[in-house]
Amino acid sequence: MFDKLKAIEDRFNEISERLMQPDVAGDNSRYAELMKEYSSLSPIVEKYREYAKAKAAADEALELLGSSESDKDLREMAQAQLNESREALDKLGEELKILLLPKDPNDEKNVIMEIRGGAGGEEAALFAGSLYRMYTLYAASKGWNTEILNVNETELGGYKEITFMIEGGGAYSRLKYESGVHRVQRVPETESQGRVHTSTVTVAVLPEAEEVELEINPKDLKIDVFRSSGAGGQHINKTSSAIRITHLPTGMVVECQDERSQYKNKDKAMKVLRSRLLEKEQAAHDNEIAAERRSQVGTGDRSERIRTYNFPEGRLSDHRIGLTIYRLEYILNGNLDEVIDALATADQAAKLSGQEEV
Repeated sequence: MFDKLKAIEDRFNEISERLMQPDVAGDNSRYAELMKEYSSLSPIVEKYREYAKAKAAADEALELLGSSESDKDLREMAQAQLNESREALDKLGEELKILLLPKDPNDEKNVIMEIRGGAGGEEAALFAGSLYRMYTLYAASKGWNTEILNVNETELGGYKEITFMIEGGGAYSRLKYESGVHRVQRVPETESQGRVHTSTVTVAVLPEAEEVELEINPKDLKIDVFRSSGAGGQHINKTSSAIRITHLPTGMVVECQDERSQYKNKDKAMKVLRSRLLEKEQAAHDNEIAAERRSQVGTGDRSERIRTYNFPEGRLSDHRIGLTIYRLEYILNGNLDEVIDALATADQAAKLSGQEEV
């Protein structure tokens, strides 16, 4: 590990020098590329230097303890220094292991989220609306922007499905743990007997795919244009501006009817299609690397039940890590950090364990 850290520090110093060279400073794209690498290495180098400082203090204390010329007071001070330095080295060593874990290349990307009502009919659609509200409130708390790409509402104001983009640095790194089946247990407003119903909603979190990452042959696309419609089939647009794109090789279908402009709907639909196809490619790649798959929190599979929201008990339970929190309304109001932090910590622990097994 320390050979790797020394190599990282050397590279960091090299970049630092190059950033001050006039030819690099005058080349915006090259400067931005080096600054990005500099920023990614900076926290590792800072932590490594803290470790080296603690190691030097421990070595100095050991030297004093081993010297026959040290008096009692000096030896006591050296022993205290050694204990403190060893404790710091253990802590910094663990932090360095986490910093050296392979980074998810998608972590800094924007995300496209798809929420669909599952089992439970109208009650599932209403809860899909609750989850959409939760995620948009969370995004707002982070200063991220939210944009609806496609929505299919029900008569009572729920969502059969809603697709939206969240734009902001690190959005995927925080929201990637949300993919899967979310189960809700509550008494529907239409339930006269007061019985608790169980419904499900599926959530998919896709990193936004850039055009350069995935080339789509226009010949592989079938594009249909139709009129937008709202809940109950009522037409909300008299012109044919809604877009349906079918990717012929995979059979994947994407619709977008949120905008009045056919061009804007097509652009949004292509964003969703590109991100879904990229996710499909990445999933195929991940399946080939079983060890990498084991290092994730759950499988991320949309068929996997990841969480239960129990309204009568005011309880949220994340089944992947055995987390239970009795502040359901607080979390549904967009305060997701406690849940996401716990999932990220479990993810890091699993990846560290996977590295130690290799």
